[in-house]
Amino acid sequence: MERLFIDKEIKYTGEQLSPHWIYKNFNIMGNAIVSFIGECDVNLTHMVDIEDVINDEPIYSKKMLSFIEENFNSTLTETVYKQRLLVTIAKELIEKTSPSVKIIRSGDDLYINNKKLSVSIATKSITSTLIHFGLNISAENAPVNAADLVNDAKIKDIEKFALDLLEKYSIETEDINLAISKVRGVL
Repeated sequence: MERLFIDKEIKYTGEQLSPHWIYKNFNIMGNAIVSFIGECDVNLTHMVDIEDVINDEPIYSKKMLSFIEENFNSTLTETVYKQRLLVTIAKELIEKTSPSVKIIRSGDDLYINNKKLSVSIATKSITSTLIHFGLNISAENAPVNAADLVNDAKIKDIEKFALDLLEKYSIETEDINLAISKVRGVL
């Protein structure tokens, strides 16, 4: 899987969760995951999570570390599994980097001291499946009781954290593909 940390601020609005956004903007064709830092402001018009729309719960973070993944050969069910894998690897990486921090994973969300650290969604487009996973860098002005990477998770180098997460996730998905291809079928 191709991966890229984008070294410029991008405001995540939900519009980026669309087919070929990675290819059109960064010339990476095929299955890929990218990460970037920027404000997150998803209004109900671009909200993919219908539950959030029904509950009138837009998403906002003054500064967020976002990951967008696009897969062209996965079902939505498989993509939700990949989403949970990405979230779990992020949890493990935070725990390794900051051993004193206690993180709870509930589904596709991460919490520190009952404060929400992340947002995440998996969806299907006409040509692919997509994941957005975001971690608050700043909890300031969040519409929910929020935690952040700097103050709560004690992560000081956000870019290094992003690069490490991209690498660990890519290695894990590549290893899964190798595990699938090395076995013979049974009758």
